[in-house]
Amino acid sequence: MSSPQHPPRTVVLLQYTGIGDLVWHIPYFKRLAELSANGKVTVVAQPSTLAKHFIGHEPWVEAVIDHDHRPRRGEKRRGRHAGLRGMWRMAQELKAGRYDRLVLFSGRASRGLIAGLSGIPVRLGFGYRWLQRVFLTQGPYIQPYQGPSLAVFPESEAFMLAHGFIPAPFAPKMDVPDSAMTTMQARLASLPRPRVALAIGTSETHKQWGIDRYAQLACRLLKAGCGVLVLGGPAEKAMAQDLAAQVPNDLKAGFMVITDAPVMGSAAALKLCDHCVGNDTGMVNVSAAVGTPTHVIIGARATLDHDPATLHNVKATSLAAISVDEVVGLLSPLIHH
Repeated sequence: MSSPQHPPRTVVLLQYTGIGDLVWHIPYFKRLAELSANGKVTVVAQPSTLAKHFIGHEPWVEAVIDHDHRPRRGEKRRGRHAGLRGMWRMAQELKAGRYDRLVLFSGRASRGLIAGLSGIPVRLGFGYRWLQRVFLTQGPYIQPYQGPSLAVFPESEAFMLAHGFIPAPFAPKMDVPDSAMTTMQARLASLPRPRVALAIGTSETHKQWGIDRYAQLACRLLKAGCGVLVLGGPAEKAMAQDLAAQVPNDLKAGFMVITDAPVMGSAAALKLCDHCVGNDTGMVNVSAAVGTPTHVIIGARATLDHDPATLHNVKATSLAAISVDEVVGLLSPLIHH
């Protein structure tokens, strides 16, 4: 490995596909950039993480390379980097970059094969199975996470600690550009405080708490004098309109829907709110990462425990078992502040 006087040109590859997955790793990528040539890293991530939008502007990012491994649901095509031929293509792109070090945030043998085919001199990965280790150049390796939380963050944290890249665990945080904050401050100026953001989107229907429940929650909060922001992307526009239709006209003054903001605009909106409630989706992780207290409607799935001071799981035997009254109760300190 390169000496501290000659830090290595580094590329990192993120296995995972979601916005939340990316958000959890941003501080780790930034830390690796500090330990790399010119204080920069190249990030390889799947397009669904929106990595180019979230970190493409950062001064510590040399480049963001799309890993077109698994197209979004509904896309009628095969990913450029899918299958053995796709892995070869990805490896050749990495080889052409002439990097000194490849850091895999993955324990999968397939990502190890890409690393091996790339020929990059130093190749690090989780290595919790021998089939990935044969493609890596050195340890230490970690064990698969076994616990109640979603495994993605605990494994990445264990990997960073094992290699001494970080001295101690910490919760992931992210910065929001001043320009995005200024634009969103003007847009939210009419919305009273305390403001509660409702992150209604989700990549999978079984994670959806229900638009009717969110509408009931919005009305309860509005009657208590809160401002309510319904936040989503273009895919949530119809759902947001359905929710808005259930809000009485006499409560609309404290209510707003935003589904057209760029991702950093949404991050700014969340930072300008006093609380967030949402499905298990990327935006609740963005909310916690910008420091906004957040409740995620998690039900019986593996919990999100990477930031217990800011991100709180609302658990039950099912999503349907989580009532509006329960969520209102969780927000009562905010309502009566």
